[in-house]
Amino acid sequence: MSGVNEIRSAFLDYFRKEGHEVVASSPLVPRNDPTLMFTNAGMVQFKNVFTGLEKRPYSRATTAQKSVRAGGKHNDLDNVGYTARHLTFFEMLGNFSFGDYFKERAIELAWNLITREFGLKKDKLLVTVYHTDDEAASYWKKIAGLSDDRIIRIATSDNFWAMGDTGPCGPCSEIFIDRGEHIWGGPPGSPEEDGDRFLEFWNLVFMQYEQVTKEERVDLPRPSIDTGMGLERMASILQGVESVFETDLFRHLIDAASSALGRGPDADAVASLRVIADHSRSSCFLVADGVLPSNEGRGYVLRRIMRRAMRHAQLLGARDPLMWRLVPALVREMGQAYPELVRGEQMITETLKLEETRFRKTLVRGLGLLSEATEKLASGDMLDGETAFKLYDTYGFPLDLTQDALRQRNISVNLAGFTEAMERQKEEARKSWAGSGDVATETVWFPVRENAGATEFLGYETEQAEGLIQALVRDGKTVDSAGKGDAVAVVVNQTPFYGESGGQMGDTGVISGDGFSIEISDTQKKADGLFVHLGKVANGTVKTGATVELKVDHARRTRLRANHSATHLIHEALRELLGTHVAQKGSLVAPERLRFDISHNKPISPDELEEVERMANEIVVQNSPVTTRLMSVDDAIAEGAMALFGEKYGDEVRVVSMGTGLHGAKANRPYSVELCGGTHVRATGDIGLVRIVSDSAVAAGVRRIEALTGEAARKHLDEQDKRLKAAAAALKISPADVPARVEALLDERKKLEKELIEARKKLALGDRSPAGVPAENETIAGVGFLGKAVSGVSPKDLKPLADAGKKSLGSGIVVVFGARAANNARRGVAGTADQAGRVNPQHLVGGAA
Repeated sequence: MSGVNEIRSAFLDYFRKEGHEVVASSPLVPRNDPTLMFTNAGMVQFKNVFTGLEKRPYSRATTAQKSVRAGGKHNDLDNVGYTARHLTFFEMLGNFSFGDYFKERAIELAWNLITREFGLKKDKLLVTVYHTDDEAASYWKKIAGLSDDRIIRIATSDNFWAMGDTGPCGPCSEIFIDRGEHIWGGPPGSPEEDGDRFLEFWNLVFMQYEQVTKEERVDLPRPSIDTGMGLERMASILQGVESVFETDLFRHLIDAASSALGRGPDADAVASLRVIADHSRSSCFLVADGVLPSNEGRGYVLRRIMRRAMRHAQLLGARDPLMWRLVPALVREMGQAYPELVRGEQMITETLKLEETRFRKTLVRGLGLLSEATEKLASGDMLDGETAFKLYDTYGFPLDLTQDALRQRNISVNLAGFTEAMERQKEEARKSWAGSGDVATETVWFPVRENAGATEFLGYETEQAEGLIQALVRDGKTVDSAGKGDAVAVVVNQTPFYGESGGQMGDTGVISGDGFSIEISDTQKKADGLFVHLGKVANGTVKTGATVELKVDHARRTRLRANHSATHLIHEALRELLGTHVAQKGSLVAPERLRFDISHNKPISPDELEEVERMANEIVVQNSPVTTRLMSVDDAIAEGAMALFGEKYGDEVRVVSMGTGLHGAKANRPYSVELCGGTHVRATGDIGLVRIVSDSAVAAGVRRIEALTGEAARKHLDEQDKRLKAAAAALKISPADVPARVEALLDERKKLEKELIEARKKLALGDRSPAGVPAENETIAGVGFLGKAVSGVSPKDLKPLADAGKKSLGSGIVVVFGARAANNARRGVAGTADQAGRVNPQHLVGGAA
């Protein structure tokens, strides 16, 4: 029982038997703590349980929590590969009590696990306690039988944990193991405590106080327990190795890297192989949790991790992208415990391959320029900040890689000069941006974007999260606060709200905090990556810097997802049926309906629309997963992905695939594959139903399709069914017979109308007009004339009526007037053949009309 997977299982099984709920690891992107860049401890997902804001159906829990420490306050990135224990990604095993057991039981559970289950020798163990925590010290004596010299009292914050400046806090007790005199280092609290001989592997936090103010601390009504054991450290202890990189998990990852490189883990390669193994693991887990490489926030940290590993792969002689080739080894080792690795393997692989392919071009160029810039520098010298910034800004060579590349030569970088050059560039960009035409009307967003950075979008994975308010804008100006009734724009460091783009409307919902709430009516994107939430303060006063909870309107988002995914299916069905000339020319994805315009130069027949609808629903009922991948634009289009009209794409794009084709060239292949940054359903079945309601022309060669999905489609069909049943009831027949009956009625109507027209003609040409005025033939200036005023005859029948009058006249002119208002007379005029050339009937009666 010393393998990493076995230790994890044994820990969770032990606490399950002790009445703890086994809770799955939370994502690496914390939803409930906006102050953290990444989840870095097991208690993060339970933060609101400890503070009483959230209730769970259990009072004891245990977890194996995936954690990252590579950015922000907790950053171990630069130490990885050069020490025996630092990692960017690690697993934190923990047990938690929410007001249930406290110190005595926590110490008893820990001691029994490590000595009985894990078999650690008692004489090799020692603990620390907070210097005033006599209670914990007494329990260690009672339960573990430790002597005073092996219970070390620490007076620093190392043994006192706090959630923040205020909130829950309490003393903690750390468990150490003495790994032997052959390793340098001293016990905690000694001058040599930073050595590796005494290894801390488990920390028990006794959460018993609440820090009300800086000066005031009170007892918590329900003291709680929060513990954290490093899985990798425990594995190194149980496997009897001195470094976490020598454990079974890392041996397999390092062997995979060595095999891919074609060289063994010799002394010169050890540090680089360790970096590659650790960083590839971090990268895979971050991508699996929805983080993608970028130049902002979490994406930037991921890119740093990736590129640091790629830099070390290059140092070891890798001529082609390497990291993507290590993904199968990681999935084999950890996929059973973390199935998200299995689900995301394809996207992880493509993301790593794309990033490394692009980075290798940057790396070769950057290292060459760096070599030229530093060829005259010696050990202890400093590279000027201007050159470092030029490498970063012009050639895309990150500062940390410049520092890493120079570290081996003991050359540093002038950070003050780098920062100065950065600020100078920002000022130039600000001036340029502020004067760019219509955009200048929203210049307020540029300084907000510069100060706050890009907003981290969490909405692909969640509809609820916490965040920190970075800026408030009211009446076009930044403000520090806003009160009830104020219309305000809110910028938060991270958000699940989707900003309107690509035809998909922005999300609505609620942003709330301590004593206030804001009803969000729209979300827009501004200034290159800034998500702006537009709304009205419903109550209280909101201030910048406040911690808030963001909740997307779930029902509305669900309808938006369904409608957006349906546009992809209808689009592909139209292309398959009508031809590949069909391309989307614009769209609107609203919660109530979807609408998109396509290139097509003639109306789409009802039969064609029916077939398109059938084809789309054929994919819906598959209920197949909707997958997303990260690719370069060129690669995506080469694979057949469609780019949508009006969408702007960067170098990297999200490729959304849904359904499996059943016919023709699409058979057994992904059905719809498009470049799209919008939100989509998890599986095609979530769309429910697709119903096309109209096709119309909006411009030359452009048709507009409107459709409904889900409940809206069902209601539309219900309404049509009600109308059909009402018609059947009126006709006193079954609904199935309505079409035939309506057709028969139309034929009957045509027959009756024809008979009526003939009867009116006979009546109009009879001895008396409908008005009772005698109709007689006259001779005027030697020309025969017949004039009649008639009613009840349609305008189109007046000319045939005049032609019929010629027969009774014999020779001359016939004029028939319809009985209408004097200024809108209708007439039928005819002349016999012998009058041709003598009299123009139209001229004759034009004035009289």
